Amino acid sequence: MHTQLGLAHFWQQGDLVTHATAILLLLLSIGSWALIVGRFFRQLRINLACDRAPEAFWQARNLSDGQRDIEAADRTGLFADMARAAGNARDSYDSASGLGAGVSLSDTLTRSLRNQMLAAQASLETGLTFLASVGATAPFIGLFGTVWGIYHALIALSGSTSVVLDKVAGPVGEALIMTAAGLFVAIPAVLAYNALTRGNRLVMARLDGFAHDLHAYHTTGARRPASADFSSSPPAAARIARQGA
Repeated sequence: MHTQLGLAHFWQQGDLVTHATAILLLLLSIGSWALIVGRFFRQLRINLACDRAPEAFWQARNLSDGQRDIEAADRTGLFADMARAAGNARDSYDSASGLGAGVSLSDTLTRSLRNQMLAAQASLETGLTFLASVGATAPFIGLFGTVWGIYHALIALSGSTSVVLDKVAGPVGEALIMTAAGLFVAIPAVLAYNALTRGNRLVMARLDGFAHDLHAYHTTGARRPASADFSSSPPAAARIARQGA
């Protein structure tokens, strides 16, 4: 009886559709867990950079030292690339010709910082679409495997003159394993997606404040007040655009 209700028996009794569904769920599980583990360690490095990188830049004596210090403190490159983009925008403005010569320094910095923030956001959202897709589709893939397994079991019993509970409970119970497998794949993906999305919002808020600091420094030579609160303010690009206007 234990052998009949085991996973090995379920695999042996399954057909091509059942095997393909189980393999698909296994591949989705492996892919999502590999992505979750990788993003978890990356998120730890990003959180560390949020704490160290901005202060390492602002405590430097000049821009060249600040760029060197922030690159050493930021292994992710998010804040270091933002500082480099602002410095390059300032250098390009000083030597601008043609159409670029008619744009103010504030607008030049705004465009450069906005593009860098979009690139940072795209980098932070890498893999989230896959996790969301796995979380949304895995339960239905498992349900499809369950329905197909039950259908396959009923077809096998259709020629019997009498239905015995042991003959029905085994195949139906084994088919329901596909539903459990779909949930096992989907639940970690959904939880990881929500956690990473929240972490990305916090990181983007820190990048938003750092971009505002860089814009203020390169246009006026002064940072924003340390007590300023940007938690409920619009993104830096929108604020900077209004300042330039």
